[in-house]
Order: sequence, then C-alpha cells, then structure tokens
Amino acid sequence: MSLRTWVYLLGGVYFVLLALAARASWRRHRTSDEFMFAGRNLGVRLGLLTYAAALFSAFTFQGMPDFFRLHGVGAWMFLAVSDGMMVLLIVAFGRAIRQRVRELGFNGVAGLMSSAYGWRAAGWMMFASSFIFLVPYVAIQIRGISIFLRSAFPDLLTPAQWAALIVLIMLTFSEIGGFRAIVFADAIQGLSLLLILWAIGLACVRAAGGWAPLWDGMLAVDPALGSVPGPRGLFTVQFLLASAIAIVMIPVTQPQLTTRLVVMKSTAAMHRMAVAVGVFAILVIFPTALIGALGAVRYAGAPTDRFLAGALLHDRAPWLGGLALVGLFAAGLSTTNAQLFALGAELRSMLRGTDRAVMMATRAAILVFALVVFGFSVVMSDQLVLLARTSFTGTSMMAPMVFGAVALRRPPRALAVISTAAMLVFFAAQLGLVTGVVRGVRLDLLLYLVLAISTGPALLLARRREAAAGAG
Repeated sequence: MSLRTWVYLLGGVYFVLLALAARASWRRHRTSDEFMFAGRNLGVRLGLLTYAAALFSAFTFQGMPDFFRLHGVGAWMFLAVSDGMMVLLIVAFGRAIRQRVRELGFNGVAGLMSSAYGWRAAGWMMFASSFIFLVPYVAIQIRGISIFLRSAFPDLLTPAQWAALIVLIMLTFSEIGGFRAIVFADAIQGLSLLLILWAIGLACVRAAGGWAPLWDGMLAVDPALGSVPGPRGLFTVQFLLASAIAIVMIPVTQPQLTTRLVVMKSTAAMHRMAVAVGVFAILVIFPTALIGALGAVRYAGAPTDRFLAGALLHDRAPWLGGLALVGLFAAGLSTTNAQLFALGAELRSMLRGTDRAVMMATRAAILVFALVVFGFSVVMSDQLVLLARTSFTGTSMMAPMVFGAVALRRPPRALAVISTAAMLVFFAAQLGLVTGVVRGVRLDLLLYLVLAISTGPALLLARRREAAAGAG
C-alpha cells in the first residue's frame, strides 16, 4: 500500500478512538469541575501518559531531530539532562502544592495565586504570563504539523489551510470531551510517540549500517557535531545553564503541567508518576538523536521541511511513514488541546458569577484563544525547539511568585510584582525592545540571578518566621 493509503487507514483508526474518547467523556460531564479536571482522580498510568504527552509534543517529534542535526550532541545535554533534573523538582513541588490545594482549593493556578496572596491582581499576573508565552508555544505545534503535512501532501492543502483544519478538530474535540477526553488522547499520543520514534530511530541505525557507522558518518560531515558548543556555537555554558533552569521550572510555571500534579488521585501516585516521567524522557529523547545523526549525514544543509519529510516519511517504509505522520498529528493535537484547555481553566479560575455563566465564558475564551493561536501559527518561524525554549523561559520567570504561594501562608505581594516585572523584561527582549545580552551575560540568566538574589532570601526568611510563629 502507498503512504497515502496508510495515512488514511491509520488516521481513520485514530479518529475513531478520539470520537469514542470524546463520547465517553461527554456522558460523564455532570459538573463543570468534572469537565475541567476529570474528577481529580488520575492513576499512575494515565497520569504518566498525560503528563508526558503534554511535556513531549510535536516539537520533540520534529524539533529535536532537526535540532540534533544542526547542533549536535549538545541537544542531548540541553533536554535530556534538564528533564532528569526536573523530575526531582516534580516530587518536592508536587507534594507541596497538593498540600496547599487542600487548604485553599483549586480551580486553576491563577486562582490559586489569587487566593494565596489575597490579591486578585496576582492571579491576573499569572494568567497574563501563561497567555503571553503559551499562545506562541501552542502555535509552534500547529506550525510544525502544518509544515509536515504540506511536505507529505504538497498538492492537497496550504500550510494555513492545514492549520485551520487542525484548530477546528482541536476545538470540536475539547468542547465535547473536556479534560478527561484530553487525558485519553494524551494516553494514545504518549504511547504512539514512544513507539514511533524508536521504530524510526532503529530504522536510521539500520540505514547507516550500525551504531558506529552512524556516529562516524555524522562526525565525518562535521566533527563539531560531536561536542559542545556545536558547529554553530549554540551550546555555551550560559545557554545550557539558563535552559536547564527554564526546563526544571516547567512543572511550577506551566499551568497545563501543574494542573496534572494536582489532579492525581494521591500524593503517592504523583510521586510514582514523576519517576516514570524521568524514565519516559530518556526513552523518548534518545531516538531523536539517532534520527538527527542520520539527518546530519544525508540532509546536511537541507531546509527543515525537506529533512523532516525525508527522514520521517519518504525514506521509511510506507507503513512506518504513515504511522509517523498520524503520530505527529496526534502529538500536536494532544499538546495544543492540553495547553489551550489549560488557558481556559486559568481564565475560569479568575471569573466570577454563576457556574453556567462562567463555563459559557470559558468556552468562548477557548475559541478566541484558538483563533489567536491560528494567527500566530501562520507567521511563526521554523525554529521549533528555540521557540519552545523561549516559552519555557518566559513562564519560568514567575517561579518565585508560585513558590511563595505554595510555601508561605501569607506570601508578600512583592514576590508577584518582582516575578511579573522579570517576565515583562524578558518579553520586551523578545520584541527587540531590550537587549538580550548585558555585558556578555545572557539576559535570561541575568534575570534568574536577580530573581534569586531579590526573592530567595525573602522566601527563606518568611518561611522561618512562619515556622517560628507556628511553634510558638
């Protein structure tokens, strides 16, 4: 069978599974809380797959192979090592935020900030940071899928038309199925992502004639691919350090992931899920290095769309190419659904009124967010991994504010103000209004240093005072 036939066949199976998940979830929507948070009763397996799917998305499927092809082994240090460090924070932070949620309740991270600080502005600050940096991140997923589909079927639709179709499917699915259906879609995507990447990665090893020839062939093209900072000098100490901080902070400041820690059925289940995520991270990232290594040999100097179409589709057996295309579509759809839904949940946590009125406003807002995302996806560049890193970095500036809300019973409002100021400075740098390097130091790294100096001691002192007061 041809590639297109396999795509239709496998795509049909995938959409049937989505429809069944949406229908099963829709029948359980007796309350808005069930619609938004699936009853807050996720087990370890579903928790692992939905967390991993929200974390490893289309940018992993497409961006990481291309990133490795262009920049070499530093890509492994950039993501795999940082993700391993992130697992340690998930365990500690997950326990702390679940304890805080038992005290204050939970309708979203923004609402939690508002309650913890006793200041609605704090919640709106958190929502603003999520909106500013998650909208472009969602657009990255749609952009990546559109490029891939256009390369696979150049005679069918334009990238903008593919993007519009993806947004329409995403909206229909999330509006019908809610959070529970997104979790089921995540489970499908997480498993398919792992299996497909390994199938393609091993196919790349066979195509190169083995592990050693694959590595030697990459180094023959450019020896700099085998070390840092890489052929383009990207992986400097400053870049890797700032990237590690941004990635480690993802569970703290990315609401779609923070929410998944809260809705686990128990703290013990959350801990087991966190460890499993660390294992999943290594398993899912390693084969992207294999794909990128062969890409460096066969597609040196080629544009991103040509490399991805060749490495993932046309160089593979038709069934595997079809599976890759459907798997990529699933990855992008799952992640965009999760993040847009998270933005809706964040807005809902800040709205007031009857449950019916708030839910109507939330659903309307998700529609507006989707239209904004569509607009961004049409004009985004193809540098998927670097754009994703920008999203991680921007939201990570809010970490002191979140830590204060979780660790302190009466956190000072200055934490919210300082975090938001740092986020806005970083945002201004992305717009070109502020320099990205100050006296040879990256702005993001400098902002992390300022945040640590200005808020770290205050957090520790306030924590000690509260502990002393409680003991007294």
